[in-house]
Amino acid sequence: MTSPLSSGSALGGVRILDLTSVVFGPYASQILADYGADVIKVESPDGDSTRHTGPSQEPGMAAIFLGMNRNKRSIVLDLKQASARQALLTMVDQADVLMHSMRPAKMTALGLDPATLCARNPRLVYAGLYGFGVGGAYDGRPAYDDIIQGLSGVADLVDRQTGVPRYLPTVAADKTCGLIAAHAILAALFQRSRTGLGQALEVPMFESMTSYVLMEHYYGRHLVDEPGQAGYPRVLTPWRRPCQTADGHVCLMPYTDTHWRNFFIAAGHPDLAEDERFADISARTRHIETLYELLAGAVAKHDTAYWLALCERLEIPAAPINRLQDLETDPHLQSVDFFVPLESASGSRYRFARSPVRLEHSHVPPSMPPRLGEHTQNVLRQAGLDDGQIATLLKTGAARDALSAPHDNHLDLA
Repeated sequence: MTSPLSSGSALGGVRILDLTSVVFGPYASQILADYGADVIKVESPDGDSTRHTGPSQEPGMAAIFLGMNRNKRSIVLDLKQASARQALLTMVDQADVLMHSMRPAKMTALGLDPATLCARNPRLVYAGLYGFGVGGAYDGRPAYDDIIQGLSGVADLVDRQTGVPRYLPTVAADKTCGLIAAHAILAALFQRSRTGLGQALEVPMFESMTSYVLMEHYYGRHLVDEPGQAGYPRVLTPWRRPCQTADGHVCLMPYTDTHWRNFFIAAGHPDLAEDERFADISARTRHIETLYELLAGAVAKHDTAYWLALCERLEIPAAPINRLQDLETDPHLQSVDFFVPLESASGSRYRFARSPVRLEHSHVPPSMPPRLGEHTQNVLRQAGLDDGQIATLLKTGAARDALSAPHDNHLDLA
């Protein structure tokens, strides 16, 4: 079996060895797989823990794993064994990218540090996905989404708005850092296309998420000569939320001077349309809490349909709230075929959200995430190992395939 991904895709012909697990790294590699890279997911004999996170129809294929591992191949190597490490090194010789999320000291102990691998393959892009930057005060500490949300200021933002520190109800740090990792790897590949040389790069979660948060929230701290406060007031006011209508809620966003003037007039408050506190974006920012409170009071007087129709007529951005269960039937998402049906080899039916990106000359249809070790023998054979060597790896447990792996009856409905 060869890679199912077309060489005519944006990243066709790019081979990525993905030693990451959970969310941060797998989300990044799925983005690259969606662009056509041949992503080889290198798993331990136990497999990625997300294979057991959430409901499942088949062993080792739980919901969270399905969400970030499409378009990949899976090989099982027990890197504690020297023969497995040697097999991986053989694969490195043909790889364009190796990405991992292990502590640097562990990779060095395994002989898989960036200096060793980049010397072996000078074209290799070696991406270390870490919790904290190497050499920093927190280097080597464990990092999960909750920890990074707390350290990077996310929980504080929620505290400032609601009075209670909380995490965002999504794995925001893992996914944001995954996006950053994907574009860092793409940048390194682009540079290699001009120089012929790969390089080592690191994507630390703490620094990445702090950069993300401070984009708007560094705010007055940018001004060294006249320092102000951190935190962008418009998004921190408790009044920044969907507005309650007479029969539900609406997301309503007047933004420009014209938007606000027309809204106030249509809402029966022409005096506010001429109020100096709301005359321009600078004044509105200074009085944002009052402005949003007035907005909420006006919207509460009519039903949702009224405001949606009014805002469409005035060209003011507005939308209803979609519940999670509404997304599959959203007219726009249906019209762009956002949800894709797939069937596994065993006949189980699935539904996936496709990549949101559409490239004119690159189309990679979603394929099922791999079973644990599904492609072990094929990948090793492509790397140049003969049938005898592969048989020895399987016999000693240094490698496993989907047939030799222990049957998994685990079903986690958490």
